[in-house]
Amino acid sequence: MSVTAPTNEPVAEGVAPRRLGSVDWRRYVIYIGFLVVFAFFAILLRDEGFLSTTNLLNIFRQTATITVIAVGMTYVIACAEIDLSVGSVAGLSSVITAMALSHWGPVVGVVAGLAVGLAVGSINGALVSLLGIPSFLVTLGMLGIAAGVAQWITSSAPQPILNDTFNLIFGGGNFGPIPGLLVWSAIFVTIGAIVLARTRFGRQVLATGGNRTAAQYTGINTKRIKFQVLLLSATIASVAGMLYAGRLQSGRFQWGAGDELSAIAAVILGGTSLFGGAGSVVGTLFGALLIGLINNGLILAGLDSSQQQVVRGVIIILAVALARKK
Repeated sequence: MSVTAPTNEPVAEGVAPRRLGSVDWRRYVIYIGFLVVFAFFAILLRDEGFLSTTNLLNIFRQTATITVIAVGMTYVIACAEIDLSVGSVAGLSSVITAMALSHWGPVVGVVAGLAVGLAVGSINGALVSLLGIPSFLVTLGMLGIAAGVAQWITSSAPQPILNDTFNLIFGGGNFGPIPGLLVWSAIFVTIGAIVLARTRFGRQVLATGGNRTAAQYTGINTKRIKFQVLLLSATIASVAGMLYAGRLQSGRFQWGAGDELSAIAAVILGGTSLFGGAGSVVGTLFGALLIGLINNGLILAGLDSSQQQVVRGVIIILAVALARKK
């Protein structure tokens, strides 16, 4: 009696659909969206110089500071917190750096700028981790405080930076053929991606954001992690403030205004869960580039600043809509 071997054809036919169905396409939305938007503007604005080397480098320059801020924001949001003070911290850092630099030189200026981030981050972290105040409220209050202090101590006047060395290193010059701002953003993205994905600290950040109670049971000091991510975010924002100062050769309280919204949008568009527990620094980079790409394309297309703000608001809403819930 012969036995016929069971056929595997129905199984084979169903493998591909099942695999396609199991793919979480939201993880790749930012990369697909970036390519689509880039192709759209490349075709629409081909006669406006969109694809010129100068314009493409300008996109990188214009998004570099947002990218740096967004790297720190990635850690905060992955930890299920938020930091609304980063823009004003960048502005305060720029004016403190400029004022200290004019009196005591570039070394003291850099230290003073970093001290702004360390001080603000420590306050934010302590209020959130030790007193249990929601980070949204703490950093919203700090946004107003930092912006007010920056405007107060300068009497709303710009603080010029005449030190060529500082301006060259912090965004105003090139390292060989490569724009300095591009080098800075590459450094922060590379280090941020490695730390988040490959180190114990990165795993603890994701665990804290994913399930704080479970993280505590595994021995993670979640209060310390919250403190550290807010400290990290403000410190990185202070570096961004110095990049503003070096590129624009002055410190102003306006530098960084509104950057917190762009950074949050870049982070969420890049695949970091708004509810914590998942994060991608590389995705954040593409999120920032996408925002810069859109802004650049809208300018070349002739839209005014108010229309650009509308589009930016749509991007933020889209970012929240695409946030992956656990």
